[in-house]
This record gives sequence, structure tokens and C-alpha cells, in this order.
Amino acid sequence: MELKRKIVNYLMLSLIWLCSQLAFVPLILIVVYLLQKGFSSLSWNFFTEMPKPIGELGGGLANAIVGSLKLTALACLFAVPWGVAAGVFLSEYSFGKTAKLLRLSMDLLASVPSIVVGLFVYAIIVLPMRGFSAWAGAASLSIIMIPIIARTTEEILKLIPRHVSEAGLALGISRRKVIVHIILKGAFGGVLTGIVLALARATGETAPLLFTSFNNQFWSDSLNAPTASLPVQIYTYAISPYEEWHQLAWAGALFLIIFVFSVNVATRLMFSKRSSN
Repeated sequence: MELKRKIVNYLMLSLIWLCSQLAFVPLILIVVYLLQKGFSSLSWNFFTEMPKPIGELGGGLANAIVGSLKLTALACLFAVPWGVAAGVFLSEYSFGKTAKLLRLSMDLLASVPSIVVGLFVYAIIVLPMRGFSAWAGAASLSIIMIPIIARTTEEILKLIPRHVSEAGLALGISRRKVIVHIILKGAFGGVLTGIVLALARATGETAPLLFTSFNNQFWSDSLNAPTASLPVQIYTYAISPYEEWHQLAWAGALFLIIFVFSVNVATRLMFSKRSSN
């Protein structure tokens, strides 16, 4: 009986290990394919030059890269405080009707297709403002990020033992200070991971930006003007009939993957150093 249990345990562990390794296969295939298609087009000009007109060789996606950074930064300013606050509420006040309604709303919002989010922001921001803008693009990305941050924050905070907050309250510390200085501080790494996941999701979104920030072949000096973004520029170049644009699209896709990967690695390294101190 003991031998049978060990054999079953070994087989199950082997199966889990195999499944975990198979999860890397799609990622490896995508990265290798992008390296084959786009690495040759990554150059200094790609990061520093503007898109060239049709028929001219060279050019880069400098305005799209800066535009994406601008849009995601604005989206984080909106989504991170709101999402973390919602997650804290769901974790600390999870038994009332308001929390149940909020949890249901977050789940429904997370399942809404991104193109529907884009149409919604187009109706409430773009049409009243009579133009595409970075504000509208950031609003659509923040709507996508909020439920991811909220639900991730909730699940991470639930891992903090309840007696930790009870001990703080027993010492006479206000509930607000317990949440901010004890609960959130202890779960900082997990909350930050949720924010990075939301940022990675928003960085690659194309559909909502087509209806909100649209695109721009030039620098966008104002947040009230159409703003270029890397996903939209990749989409525009990918569906074009010009081979040089296709090469830039592959290079842009590769850079997008590298950027998201770098943000994830940097976050984990920062958290590991914080934990070791």
C-alpha cells in the first residue's frame, strides 16, 4: 500500500512538472518567431526616428513608443489608487451587500471585451470632447486595469492572517492605519504583482485605443490631441501592403514583448531585494 502511494505521488508530480513545462512552449515559440521576424529591424533609428512616409525607407516608431508610455502612465494614475482601494474594501469589508455587489461588478467588468470598453469611452469622452485624445485612451486602459488590480489585491490581502490586523486594532491603532501601514505594507509584493499584470494587459491593448486616442504620425504635444501608441501603430503597419512597414510592425511587436518582460523581471527583482532586507 505504501509503495502504491509513492508511485501515484511520483506520477502525479511528474504530470504536474510536465504540464508546467508545456506552459512555456507557446511563449518560447512566440518569442523565437518574433526574434526571427523583428530583431533585424531593431536599431537606433527605430527608437529615435519618426515614421517615414510611404515609399521612403527607414524610419522608426519613436512617437508610438513615447505615446504608449504616456497612455499607460496616465492609466496607472487613474487605475492603481482606484483598483487598490476597491481590493482593500473587498478584503476588509467582504461580508456586506455592498462588497458582494462590488465584487460582482469587478468580475463583470473584467469580462467585458476591450472593444466594448473603447466604444463606451468613445461615447462618454470622445464625442462630448469632439475629438480623440490621450485622456480618452488612458480612461479606456484604466477601465481594463481596475478589475485586475482590485481582484488581485483582494486575493493577496486575504492571505494576510486575520490576527495581524486584530493585533493592530487591539493596540489601539486606527483601522485606516492598520490597513495602510500593516496590511498593505505586508502584502506590497503581491499587490505590486497585480499592478504589473494589469499594466502588461493594458500595454498590449489595441481595440480600445482605436476608438479613443486613435493614432498620430507626429509627436503629440497635448493630451487633448490624438496620440500614437505602439499597439495601434503595429496594427496599422501589419495590415498595410508595404514590406518595410511589415518589418517595423514585427520589430514593434518584439519590443512590446521585451518591454513587458523587462517590467515583470524588474518588479520581481525589486521585490526580492525588499524581502531580503
